[in-house]
Amino acid sequence: MRILRMLVRQTRRKRAGFSLMEMLVVLVILGLLAGLVGPRVIDYLNSAKTKTAAVQIELLRTEMDRFLIDNGRYPTESEGLAALVSPPPSLASWSGPYIEGDAVPLDPWGNPYRYVMPAEGGKAFEILSLGSDGAPGGQGDAADIRR
Repeated sequence: MRILRMLVRQTRRKRAGFSLMEMLVVLVILGLLAGLVGPRVIDYLNSAKTKTAAVQIELLRTEMDRFLIDNGRYPTESEGLAALVSPPPSLASWSGPYIEGDAVPLDPWGNPYRYVMPAEGGKAFEILSLGSDGAPGGQGDAADIRR
């Protein structure tokens, strides 16, 4: 019986861990999976940020229309989007805040939204995000988002 126990212990000791070869095979497989899946996940994240910026711009435009109804005009370019959060000094009919929070939200890349008044093409105003690079122009996720 004693000999049997010693054999079982020795067998367990020999099988207690993984060999270096087994570990390397697992690491190679994980590396291949990360190489194949990683770029797709990053593309989905960039696409989601672009869509989020477009939705936020539409919400800001809606609140600008509420501002127009209450005050008879859109905020001036100098008043900017901040007029949706705190009243401009020249307005007695301000009924805000028009958006929740203490400040206008930043775009998904952490940059402030731009407010241009008057906008090109005869529009009263335009709200835009400069994309991931924070600079005018660009392509892909760095492209400007206009609504």
